[in-house]
Amino acid sequence: MAKTKKPLTAEDRLRALYDLQLIDSRIDRIRVVRGELPLEVEDLENEIGGLKTRLETMEEENDNVSQRVAAYEMQIKESQALIEKYEDQKNNVRNNREFESLNKEVEYQTLEIELCEKRIRECKAQQVQKAEGLENLRSKNTQRTADLTAKQSELDEIIAETQAEEEVLLKQSDKMAKTIDERLLRTYSRIRSAAKNGLAVVPIERQASAGTFIKIPPQRQIDIAQRKQIIVDEHSGRILVDKELAEEEKARMDTIMDKELKKLKN
Repeated sequence: MAKTKKPLTAEDRLRALYDLQLIDSRIDRIRVVRGELPLEVEDLENEIGGLKTRLETMEEENDNVSQRVAAYEMQIKESQALIEKYEDQKNNVRNNREFESLNKEVEYQTLEIELCEKRIRECKAQQVQKAEGLENLRSKNTQRTADLTAKQSELDEIIAETQAEEEVLLKQSDKMAKTIDERLLRTYSRIRSAAKNGLAVVPIERQASAGTFIKIPPQRQIDIAQRKQIIVDEHSGRILVDKELAEEEKARMDTIMDKELKKLKN
């Protein structure tokens, strides 16, 4: 006959919650070591992506200007060829009307050449301006890429040092979370996500919730020490445990975590 599973007491739940908090706090400390590096890397990646898009656009615009210059130069050659042709034809005209007509054609092609030369000068002025902008963008892109390489290398080094430990702690956190009922776990997660330091379960220190200076009434401290119910501090919004329980669980979890982490080195 299967044994009936013993229901968890309030003290069991408090211990499980504080154990989970101890594990999650160790994970938090590892991530603090990384600091703002992941965000800095992400920002640099986004900036470099934007710079590359701008470079591609400017290079495409520069190519278009070069193509226009080539087209104007071709038009000049064609106009020069036509002028030469019309000048030759002027030697064989039969009347003034044909002569004047050829003169007008020469005049028109001369104007076309002048217009193309003007457009070429405008295009080359644009190229000079764009060349300066391109050089600045390329220089900035090179600098940002170097910054990204340095930051990514620094981040990779830190991750390499802490990743194995973090993975062990994350597994322990998941394992511990499964021992806590869903409603209480949701409460823990909600309090933890709202706290800047990630603390959802804290012990009483100097008659106050750890991290605050507002004293807890004596009767409330007695209730917490009896461990018969889950008590939330009305000022900080955190779940409270007594100092003795906190010290017991910290010593126990340190032993468990040290044992698990030693396996990584063997």
